[in-house]
This record gives sequence, C-alpha cells and structure tokens, in this order.
Amino acid sequence: MIRYLDLGRITAMHAAEIQAALCAVAEGGWYVHGAAVEAFEREYAEFIGTRHCIGCGNGLDALSLILRAYREMGLMEAGDEVLVPANTFVASLLAIVENGLVPVPVEPNPRTFQIDDARIEQAITERTRALMIVHLYGHPAFTPRIGDICRRHGLRLIEDNAQAHGCLAGDGRRTGALGDAAGHSFYPGKNLGALGDGGCVTTDDDDLATLVRALANYGSARKYVCDYKGRNSRLDEMQAAVLRVKLRHLDADNERRRQMAEHYVRNVHNPLITLPTEDYCQRSVHHIFPALCPHRDALQTHLREAGVGTIVHYPIPPHRQRCFPELAHLSLPITERLSREELSLPLNQAMTDEEVERVTSLLNEPFLP
Repeated sequence: MIRYLDLGRITAMHAAEIQAALCAVAEGGWYVHGAAVEAFEREYAEFIGTRHCIGCGNGLDALSLILRAYREMGLMEAGDEVLVPANTFVASLLAIVENGLVPVPVEPNPRTFQIDDARIEQAITERTRALMIVHLYGHPAFTPRIGDICRRHGLRLIEDNAQAHGCLAGDGRRTGALGDAAGHSFYPGKNLGALGDGGCVTTDDDDLATLVRALANYGSARKYVCDYKGRNSRLDEMQAAVLRVKLRHLDADNERRRQMAEHYVRNVHNPLITLPTEDYCQRSVHHIFPALCPHRDALQTHLREAGVGTIVHYPIPPHRQRCFPELAHLSLPITERLSREELSLPLNQAMTDEEVERVTSLLNEPFLP
C-alpha cells in the first residue's frame, strides 16, 4: 500500500532529533511562551526574510489575526471587501467573514491553479481593501502584476502561506515575505508540519506585529491588562521544538519533492491525465501535486484498487458550500471544473524511488472500462 501521506514515516526521518527536542522541553518544565517558541519565531523570521514572526494556534487564526489587526488599526471596517482565489480552501474565506469583511472570489489560472492576475482588477470596487493571495499546492501565487495592482489601488497584500513553506518567488524572496503580512499553518501534513496544530504570522510591519501578538494573547500586551477583546491563540513549546528540527531540513525535503514531481511530469504519458509543466515543478515546493482528469473518479478508483492512496483538493469549492449562501449565485466555471477534475497524487519526501515509479506505471495504464 502506498499511502497518500504517511506522517509516521516522515517523522521517523528525523526521529532522534525530534525526540531529543521534545525531551528537552519536557525536562525544562516551561511549556507555554517559552524559549522554544522564542527561538522558532526568530529562526523562522530569518528563514522567511521578515522582521517579525508571531506564533499562534493554527493557520486560520493567523489569517484572522491579521485581518482583525487591520480592523483595530482603522484600515478596514465591516463590509469592506477582500479579494481571494475562488478555488482556495475554505479557511481563507472563514478568516475574512469572521472579521465582518466580504470575500470576493476571483477565478484561478487553470495552468498554475493560482489566482488569475488578469482577472483581479475587474473585481476591485470602492470597498476593496485587500487582496489575499493563496500559494495553493505549494506554488507561488505572487506576480509582478499583482504587486503593481496593489500599489496602484492602495490594497493590502495578505499571503495565505499555509501550503508553501520554503517556496521562492521569481525574485528570490520566499513566500510569506512578499506582501504586507502572511499567515502560515503548521498542521501536521504541511511541508513544515508540527505534531499537532500550530501557525504564525510573518510581517515587516512593526505596529501590526505588536498588535497581532497582543490579540493572540487575550488582547493583552501586559499581563492582566487587556486593551483589546482578543483570543487565546498559542504556538506551544512542544510544537515549536519539533518545528525547529524540521525547519533545518525543509529545503532538502522540498528538493526531494521537486525531484519526484519532475519524475511524474517526464514519465506520465497518459493522454487522459494533465500534469503540471516542468516550469511549474521547478518553482513549486509541491505540498500538493495535482493531476487533472475528466474521468477523475475512475482514475481514483483505478489507483485505489492497486493500493495507491489519493485525495481530492477540493471537491466542493467555497461558493458551493452551504455555509456561504451569499456566494451561491456566483458562476465560477474554472473553479468548478477544477473541483471536478483535480486528483492529488502521493508525493512526499518519505516516498521511495520504487514507490514513485509504481505510481507512474499505474498512471500510464488504461483505467476506463
């Protein structure tokens, strides 16, 4: 059986280092807001290329805290609009509506799966205050055109970097350091994953960083003094210790993912399956490796019966979710086609060459009845 993602095998790759890090925290007797979190925040900020990293409970909290901070700063108010890719995971939109803001979905470019920069300006109105780009599947969504649009229209550029740890944009900067602020998720299945939930905000904005840190700590910058109605959103010491270990190996792990992606692209020749281009492969860190197939369900069944696990990202787009009835009227044909045809293939640094070759061979086999 080739599992879609075997977290046990991934953790085992650095088991000795992880166990030593966890034991050090356990023996140290300080489990919240301690030295491990401080060290990880410093190291991750340096890795990403920002002045600040503020740990928090998860990726959704990270995005929500950014938007809440902008509201507290008077830069956004209830009813303002935030542009967001239509094909993203639902968390991107939940962070927006949680803060009384209005998500405006924009169709993706089907070749890159990223928000289509040619469609952004036509979605801007007098109430638009921000553009949230999502580096979906581990591919950079930022383009020079996006940067220009944000400058000309005075929009905050927020990055949802939940899927792209370590990814480089075309100018050599890492995702998470391209806009005004970025939210990161350390959910276990991410390229940089903890052994539980975790997240952070990165930014170069000193005022935003101070406010985000307070909002994540009950609204308090000083103990028992609450200037805001905040929340409790912490990155704990154990998770930070694990992340420090995995961060040291992240670039090498991402390079292994790229090699596997390039193998798929160069060796799968089934005319019913569309894979990313080699250029896409070189730029992505491949959190998700998407295949498109008009007979997606049959392909998934074929692989499952041969012992290969796959996942669909995402079968129901946000505007078709029952929790967003206000978006149900939208016609987003590209997003809907991707939701019907996308199938995520197994691809992670713990897989062997033999497993990659096995998946490749199965993809080249006939699978329609």
